[in-house]
Amino acid sequence: MNYNVPSVDQSDRRVPINLRQSGPTPVETLIDTRVRKSPYWELSMQAGCWRASVYNRMYHPRGYVPREEGGMMAEYDALVNDVTLWNVAVERQIQVKGPDAEAFVNYVITRDATKIPPMRARYVILCNEEGGILNDPVLLRIAEDEFWFSLSDTDLMLWLQGVNVGRRFDVDIAEIDVSPVQIQGPKSVDLMVDLVGPAARDIPSYGLMASAVGGCDVIISQTGFTGEKGYEIYLRDATQYAEQMWTAVLEAGERHNLKVVAPSHHRRIAAGILSWGQDMDFETLPFQVNLAYQVPRKKAADYIGKAALEAARDRLEAGDPPFTHKLVGMKLAGKPIDDYAPDFWLISAIEGGEPIGYVTSPWYSPELGTNIAMGHVPMSLTELGTELWIHLPDEYAETPGEPVRAEVVEMPFRPSVNPNQRELLKQKGLDAAV
Repeated sequence: MNYNVPSVDQSDRRVPINLRQSGPTPVETLIDTRVRKSPYWELSMQAGCWRASVYNRMYHPRGYVPREEGGMMAEYDALVNDVTLWNVAVERQIQVKGPDAEAFVNYVITRDATKIPPMRARYVILCNEEGGILNDPVLLRIAEDEFWFSLSDTDLMLWLQGVNVGRRFDVDIAEIDVSPVQIQGPKSVDLMVDLVGPAARDIPSYGLMASAVGGCDVIISQTGFTGEKGYEIYLRDATQYAEQMWTAVLEAGERHNLKVVAPSHHRRIAAGILSWGQDMDFETLPFQVNLAYQVPRKKAADYIGKAALEAARDRLEAGDPPFTHKLVGMKLAGKPIDDYAPDFWLISAIEGGEPIGYVTSPWYSPELGTNIAMGHVPMSLTELGTELWIHLPDEYAETPGEPVRAEVVEMPFRPSVNPNQRELLKQKGLDAAV
């Protein structure tokens, strides 16, 4: 067992990525009161959830279809062919409300909050003063004086409250009793029309609509974690109305072959959508993970991390990158990867060589007929077509103990039905590396 991988240069990090290869190491998860159960937790159990992880200090369903019945690949089939319901209450909602809400939000995100109109959402990032990515939420602007941060996996509320201790913007910052579910898949439009009426068809990408589902007040967004057509339903007063809303969705979904499934990481990987904690963390700069478009050159207002990010961009343009590794997409050989990876699998530059990088998000793509992955490799190995070698566990390797060939390719790996902003910019030729 390899407990240390000194050949992977992590000299730019204070806390290196843990690259130890320990495998699944099965253990029983203790369900106790130190981790919160969402309003949909028991409903997920009723739907067949058999495993979970912890995300934002909340239990997060990660599997419904048993392995012997197809597991995650069966759930994927439901997503790409019909419509699926996900419990994503772990996306905690942090409300920023008050006269200075826009100014405060503009100070903590890298993008320009003044350009977000009410009842629209945006994918945004928040950085620390060194430019490291703290969180990459969807930001909902509910009103002129009200924003919701729909969080990825970090406790951003405490950061936001801490920022305001010194500056004292005239805002209130708190988690609110709003819990989302995702409705994802090609039949999601028809299901949403059945739930809230024909106006659902007119919600634009990242648009918002106030409505009711099963008599419960909700905000609906055309967003998701897949690249497929999809929506999120943000239930107000979720602690009280979770069962009522969930049941309404299930009943309306019967005619559309709705399935309750876990978040589809295999589909989000194909779309090039990042996952905080896997593909990036506090020590990752946006330029390392294809998020340069989130760092505008013309934002006049100051924001946290601005000086560090502008300095990092200057170094990149001068050919002196401030980091050792960059995220790339890869197609790789091996047996189909049909479940979550328990480790950051290692990458070598040559067959039989020492590891120099690591895989962050791998899975098998049925449409492409090959394994795909994101991973961090040295800057000198990021060009399209570069050959790499991936150290897969024996269950996926072609020959146990031997690495499989990989090639650096473009992301997204295949076109999205509902393209994200980076895909749209790429289509317009505006997806510059820096």
